[in-house]
Amino acid sequence: RVITEIDPPPKQLKKRKTLTKLSPNSLFGMGKPLLDISAVVDQDFLEKYGLKANDQILAEDKHKALFEEIFTFTVEYHWMIQEPHKVYTFFGCIGKDQFGEILKQKAVDAHYYEQTEEPTGTCAVCITGDNRSMVANLAAANYYKKDEHLDLKENWKLVEKAKVFYITEAATFSKEQGFETEDIKEFAKKAQTLRRVNKKRPRIVVFTQGKDETIMTKGGDKLETFKVLQTEQKDIVDTNGAGDAFVGGFLSELVQDKTLEQCVKAGHYAANVTIRQTGCTFPHKPDFPLMTFNLNL
Repeated sequence: RVITEIDPPPKQLKKRKTLTKLSPNSLFGMGKPLLDISAVVDQDFLEKYGLKANDQILAEDKHKALFEEIFTFTVEYHWMIQEPHKVYTFFGCIGKDQFGEILKQKAVDAHYYEQTEEPTGTCAVCITGDNRSMVANLAAANYYKKDEHLDLKENWKLVEKAKVFYITEAATFSKEQGFETEDIKEFAKKAQTLRRVNKKRPRIVVFTQGKDETIMTKGGDKLETFKVLQTEQKDIVDTNGAGDAFVGGFLSELVQDKTLEQCVKAGHYAANVTIRQTGCTFPHKPDFPLMTFNLNL
């Protein structure tokens, strides 16, 4: 979700800031696309499938019937979108089915590898009160084939256009790199020591921790921390998608060459907004600059 129109806070900015012109395909993402199927369920439903009120797990065989039974409740499909500026490009694998068609219609500029062996990945979001239990069935999301999609000339051209890449998360990254630590601050420091191909600019490492502080390093072992926006418990509607919302808010400012501090503010704003809504949804027009202009994180 790319924020390209902003209204300056009254009496604080005399001139409207010139907006950065965004280049098509400047942000590239690659991962496992899942369609969120969200429904308010009861405690009996959670207990039937051995789910916890606020948790996230991968689906097992015992959960297969869950994806059929959840349709006995009122379901919603969620995918964040504002205007298709085609700044962002996404690669991933889906099935040739109904859910795959929904992802193709809703995503901003996704270029999917489509196959028939597995169905489109889904994530059942079971909401009870202000808690949500997520059960992900990765399915087709695990079957991406680099040689049949990424290596195609027309697709690789999109990769070459990108200035910013988003592909992974802290826990997986730490495990794959053999960091042998569960301390997220140590993750950040160790990530800074990895070999870099592009040495013209410092490496930026940002890790979120839900309601706890966000951690950032930029070009060294010095850590910066940022407190998240506080929200009263009564105002939290659904925490589903808060982490993804942070990424969207952060990257929306990064591709406009804003300061890293401003990027973090945008991420915190987006996450704060989404937990006040049902699913990964936003108001039609963001009020980000007004809300965070003088905020000391």
